[in-house]
Amino acid sequence: MKIMRQLAVVGFALVCVASAHAARVGDVTDIEWREQAARFFSLRDPSVRYAVGGAILMGVCCGVLGGFVVVRKMALVGDALSHAVLPGVALGFLWNMSKDPLAIFAGATLAGLAGTAMVRAITATTRLKEDAALGLVLASFFAVGACLVTMIQRLPTGNKSGIDKFLFGQAAAIGRDDIVLMAIVAALVLGLVAVFYKELLVSSFDRAFARASGLPIAWVDRGLMLLLAFTVVIALQAVGAVLVSAMLITPAAAAYLLTDRLHRLLLLAAGFGVVSGLLGAFFSFIGPNLPTGPFMVIAASIVFAGAFLFGPRHGVVARWWRQRDRAARTRRENTLKAIYQVWERRGTEQEGVSFAELADRRRETVPEARAQALALAAHGFATISGDSILFTPQGRRRAAEIVRNHRLWELYLTNSANIASDHVHDDAEKIEHVLGEEVVRELERRLNYADRDPHGRRIPSAAEIHGDAGRNTEAGGVT
Repeated sequence: MKIMRQLAVVGFALVCVASAHAARVGDVTDIEWREQAARFFSLRDPSVRYAVGGAILMGVCCGVLGGFVVVRKMALVGDALSHAVLPGVALGFLWNMSKDPLAIFAGATLAGLAGTAMVRAITATTRLKEDAALGLVLASFFAVGACLVTMIQRLPTGNKSGIDKFLFGQAAAIGRDDIVLMAIVAALVLGLVAVFYKELLVSSFDRAFARASGLPIAWVDRGLMLLLAFTVVIALQAVGAVLVSAMLITPAAAAYLLTDRLHRLLLLAAGFGVVSGLLGAFFSFIGPNLPTGPFMVIAASIVFAGAFLFGPRHGVVARWWRQRDRAARTRRENTLKAIYQVWERRGTEQEGVSFAELADRRRETVPEARAQALALAAHGFATISGDSILFTPQGRRRAAEIVRNHRLWELYLTNSANIASDHVHDDAEKIEHVLGEEVVRELERRLNYADRDPHGRRIPSAAEIHGDAGRNTEAGGVT
């Protein structure tokens, strides 16, 4: 739902961008895009230099603070704060009727802090939960800010004020004074995060331990909210109040899918924020009438989509591949077990098992049994001779391990859990593929190295599996 909300916000910004004049970085539209790209990377235009610098500073701050927002599950707080600062922006402009970066920064910061204080007051004095309080503050503050912005635009010089750019952002309007302020705020944010990293880490993941350690949780939370307000304010000029929450959440959410370590998450989130900001500035520069802020958010969303799909641990593709590999391994091991059981049922040491016997045991067709045999051969577990499949030493050993795991688990459930012997097969079918060697050794000790399962069938011993009892397994045959 959060992702859908961000996409909806992006769509709304793109629809409204014409009326809001969310200007692009570049103003030259009559030259080829390659020349525009070369012009962008040369950084010879002051507007490009300021836009690139602002994108980098905004990306770093939003990434680092967004990391704490994500791990603390404060996404709605960041969203409310980004909308609550708009009245402060308008009041900062009205202070001296100009876009004074310092006045706007002070006004927006105070408005953001007032919004968070109002949320706490509502939750502390009423029955409303935090999500309802955040929704009330977000809507009311943003409505007041929109009214003030409209009033300013109706003033004699209102249309030239540029105050409307704080709604949707305008990286092209970032000037030298804005860059200086952003650099100071970025240095302050990164410095304080570095100094109080341990306190932020503990309070983010184990608040009970932090309280027991005497850590002033309330002051840490207030300090984090202050830094978050600073970050939101300096990002307004680039992406606007409507989209700044996306720059806080999306890069950090992408990093969250790639690592379980906070310091790595913060570094990745900062990197993703910078990349998203630079891509937004670049595409805005080379394309006619392309807004910068929405393109920054789109770039961040693309980064998130990449992490969501292709992340090595939590990515959709990686999970699908692991499930596919696990299912294929389970099928191979079930086939090995079936071959072992056919050989065991005979009671003689004959060479190989026919495809017909395997298909009968597996309740499959002969072509399906042949396909499974070919899969075993491809992995070195068996060889095929005519219409028969023969164990390799590796296959014989793995088959005995699977049978041993299955029967040990059945015996454990009947002896220790008092489960009837006719109710343990299905559970053993699942657990046999995941039991590690240490767990098997512990099961054997607890079962006093029993050699029969609840059904009277022999449990393969360690000596048989590892060849310690003088069993000589020849390659390509079953002993």
